[in-house]
Amino acid sequence: MSVMDKLKQMFKGHPEQTGQGIDKAGDYVDGKTQGKYSGQVDTAQDRLKEQLGSDQPRRDDEPPM
Repeated sequence: MSVMDKLKQMFKGHPEQTGQGIDKAGDYVDGKTQGKYSGQVDTAQDRLKEQLGSDQPRRDDEPPM
């Protein structure tokens, strides 16, 4: 079983918390890199949400948590 499969099982049934955690982690990375890679971070956040079952991708007009 791969790491991604384990994560999917762990987060299954908790899409809202999963999405919030992904957003928080992405915002942390943006802060540490001073927004230099914000486009790549946003793309990674969206892809993680798709793979882990969080059906609420972050919108550009949504304020960070």
